Amino acid sequence: MLRQRIITASILAPLVLCGVFLLPVKGFAVFFAVVTLIGAWEWALLSGIKVTIKRIGFSVVVLMSILLGWWLHLEEAQDFVLLPVIALWCLAFIWTIRYPSEGSWKHSLVRALCGVLMLAAAWLSMLELKSLESGNAWLLLILLIVWAADIGAYFSGKRWGKAKLAPQVSPGKTREGMYGGLLAVALTTLVFAWWNGLGVASSAFLLALGLIVGLVSVMGDLFESLLKRHSQVKDSGSILPGHGGVLDRIDSVLAAAPFYFLGLTFLPIL
Repeated sequence: MLRQRIITASILAPLVLCGVFLLPVKGFAVFFAVVTLIGAWEWALLSGIKVTIKRIGFSVVVLMSILLGWWLHLEEAQDFVLLPVIALWCLAFIWTIRYPSEGSWKHSLVRALCGVLMLAAAWLSMLELKSLESGNAWLLLILLIVWAADIGAYFSGKRWGKAKLAPQVSPGKTREGMYGGLLAVALTTLVFAWWNGLGVASSAFLLALGLIVGLVSVMGDLFESLLKRHSQVKDSGSILPGHGGVLDRIDSVLAAAPFYFLGLTFLPIL
């Protein structure tokens, strides 16, 4: 299993980095749309949609939502897409905390609707980040935040983890791991701010945003774990040997991207 993970990662990582940082905006839009649509195929199964033609239909709906997001102006996207999706993610976090209590998320249609909105909003957020001045740098930071939260949580949880974070959803995650992940996020964000010559005020705002985004990324991972547990599957898919599905790799980014993008637009950083 470890050998498979290493081989897959060694092939996948360069492709992802090239797609994110070397492609122009339109090329990146297509690249991340493909990733998102693979995620949509997997989300359909987690929504209880098992018939192939219906899963294709769900993916088409996500594609149409992406095209609509491409057409929308940025301010309209904030008002009609990103802000409502952020509210939806907050609701998803409540569902996750309360699991296994009854909730509307247990209805297949609700899970499908969440998937359409969350996938499309993540694609739109990442595209808008790419379109910013120094867009590659801001894309790099969100990836670093998500990776720092994940890696920091793994090592600190393995060393000091005792108190379970969400035992009903993901028994392996601990509060100590989450704190370690957030510490790694704080250090990563401060180094990024220093490297880019940001002032004290901007660095402080960016640190606060980084911690929020880091926490959100953890909750995004937990929400996907909730959906997998409810669907009684270990991974969202098998397209990535040793890693599972695409959703297993981008679940944190799906949650983090809208919060991160809107945070950058509201904070005096750009």
